[in-house]
Amino acid sequence: MCKPVCAPLRMEASCLELALEGERLCKAGDFKGGTAFFEAAVQVGTEDLKTLSAIYSQLGNAYFYLKEYGKALEYHKHDLTLARTIGDRIGEGKASGNLGNTLKVLGRFDEAVVCCQRHLDISQEQGDKVGEARALYNVGNVFHAKGKQQLWGCTQEPGDLPPDVRDTLQRATGFYEMNLCLVKEVGDRAAQGRAYGNLGNTHYLLGNFVEAIKFHRQRLSIAKEFGDKAAERRAYSNLGNALIFLGQFNTATEYYRKTLQLSRQLRDQVMEAQACYSLGNTYTLLQQYERAIDYHLKHLYIAQELTDRVGEGRACWSLGNAYVSLGNHKQALHYARKHLDISKEIGDRNGELTARINVEQLMEALGVSESDLSPSSSEFEMQGARPKFTKRNSMESVELWKYSSDKVISPSRISVQCSREKGACKCELHISPQRVINPTLTKLGRDPSDEDCFFDLLSKFQSSRMDDQRCQLDESQNGDNGEGAANSVPSLNEMIDPAITTSPQTEELFDLIASSQSRRLDDQRVNVGNLPGLRITHNNLGHLVGEGDHQEPSDDFFNMLIKCQSSRIDDQRCSPPEAGPHAPTVPDEDFFSLIQRVQAKRMDEQRVQLPTDDQDIVCDHSSSN
Repeated sequence: MCKPVCAPLRMEASCLELALEGERLCKAGDFKGGTAFFEAAVQVGTEDLKTLSAIYSQLGNAYFYLKEYGKALEYHKHDLTLARTIGDRIGEGKASGNLGNTLKVLGRFDEAVVCCQRHLDISQEQGDKVGEARALYNVGNVFHAKGKQQLWGCTQEPGDLPPDVRDTLQRATGFYEMNLCLVKEVGDRAAQGRAYGNLGNTHYLLGNFVEAIKFHRQRLSIAKEFGDKAAERRAYSNLGNALIFLGQFNTATEYYRKTLQLSRQLRDQVMEAQACYSLGNTYTLLQQYERAIDYHLKHLYIAQELTDRVGEGRACWSLGNAYVSLGNHKQALHYARKHLDISKEIGDRNGELTARINVEQLMEALGVSESDLSPSSSEFEMQGARPKFTKRNSMESVELWKYSSDKVISPSRISVQCSREKGACKCELHISPQRVINPTLTKLGRDPSDEDCFFDLLSKFQSSRMDDQRCQLDESQNGDNGEGAANSVPSLNEMIDPAITTSPQTEELFDLIASSQSRRLDDQRVNVGNLPGLRITHNNLGHLVGEGDHQEPSDDFFNMLIKCQSSRIDDQRCSPPEAGPHAPTVPDEDFFSLIQRVQAKRMDEQRVQLPTDDQDIVCDHSSSN
């Protein structure tokens, strides 16, 4: 008598033990090991619906941190389906929020907003303040990410944004402000720190640099309060970025040096390289070229160690500019050639064009030709050649010196393509063409003769009715007004021949329709039996069947989904494209190219006048700028 009861209990304990071990490993940072245990728990299965929902949620989060977003999406969808089925509104809200975060990373922002808004609505409905604050934060994150993606194709000055980009970022700011008010109300200091940091970031993108500094200082204070060194490092870096645009370069270098110090404490080489890159560019703006070269070399060494070829190219380009400012054209040519080689290697056509122009100008300044350069080394021999003057590299033509800053949006379908028009670099967002997938209907496994009979009957009964279904365009006769004409329109029952509706052939037609469609209709229903790890028993069958029906989402939810999905259904069936070249040692928001345009006249004055033997040549080259 005991065996049938004991066996399931033993299996249930095994499922829980596996899940708990997976949770422990994930909390320790071992997400790969954690997912293995969670997957094993799913294989064992459970009849406890709450336990299974928790496993789905944890698996989705673990795969999210592993950047396996397809798997994360799959398990968060399972969690949402199960939560709706058992009527768990809080669980449905959390699953919707997790889905929104995953869709955001995939670049599917409209769908992400729908899911996060659903999380917000449910949290407000249930009076869940913590969930409401988290949902507000998530919606803000989606609009923030969307705004940043839209900015990648823009060339406007700071704060001079297209209306759609500005609107998106302002909406993000609005949600962050609501989140901040709520977390202050509940006394969550850690959440307040995150809100301050994101408010600083959105105001920075909007060009409100004074506001950005105010919020980042608040973020820094809370990070120090919690001893969060990583958040402290981010705050210092963000403060430096904002101060650059206010022209406070010396103060910015202080924050960047603190960023570098914390990066070394945290043993984060990527962040260390980014701090060196920022310091190098800031010292260039301060005309302290020797110090700038020192930091650019440090950036170069770390990029080489991390095999970041894009970062290496950016470092070589920066070093070339710094050596030109010092008048050391030989070293400048060395790094310009390295920049050219790297650009060719990684397929950066815009960077290759920039480097080629730099090499040609420096060769002209040094009075050397291609044959004087050794192909096997970066050095060359000056065979009695005298340096010639080359035209000044004014900041009006800084685009020719600007390294390609193509940004790769991964894993979305949007890419940046750059072209050169009238001497200027122009970047545009393009949607990669995708093969449209038209899924065919599942075959129903019926006799082919049934299909033939079905279509024969349709043809027979519909042939005489096609014209009846058309609108009559004839003008009213015998003084009929509009109302009389409307009343004269026959009803659907009057349009159908009574002989047809009562014939045996009609009954056969309806029988065929019912038979052929029944399986397809069932396929369209939610089948909880497809949820992995679910063991259906008499204990949970009532929950799966009885309580799920009244928890269907409202029509408004589906209308929102249809609206945002209308033009993207087929695109969403395709897997995300592989990420392109990435420069981990260069900050994502690389603003120094923009700074160079803003500082154009000042940078032009900082350049060193090259020596010349012929004043006429000077005049000729100056007039060409």
